[in-house]
Amino acid sequence: MSEAKEHTHPIVGPKVYVVILFALLAGTALTVWASFVDLGVWHPTPNLPISWNPIVALAIATTKAVLVVLYFMHVKYSTKLTKLSIGAAIFMFVSLIGMTLADYISRAWGSW
Repeated sequence: MSEAKEHTHPIVGPKVYVVILFALLAGTALTVWASFVDLGVWHPTPNLPISWNPIVALAIATTKAVLVVLYFMHVKYSTKLTKLSIGAAIFMFVSLIGMTLADYISRAWGSW
């Protein structure tokens, strides 16, 4: 009989989790700060002003989500197949959001 291969998982010390905790708390504090401060407006075209506040908030949220997925869901220490699955899911999500935004932007608003 062949023995099943033993799967070894790296032992992550509590220091890593404490560092991630403080990084998440700092991200939360930074998000709250950014919500109270007017970060200005960006004008890519004359008729399309875009505020920096939601862009900064989404960047902070994305960073926090990456930390949670990598460390609390143990993707950082997982197999390449798991990382590929996560990457494929993120690619699919970004593709769907991109197609939705392309449809939204290309509509002729006010011409009906």
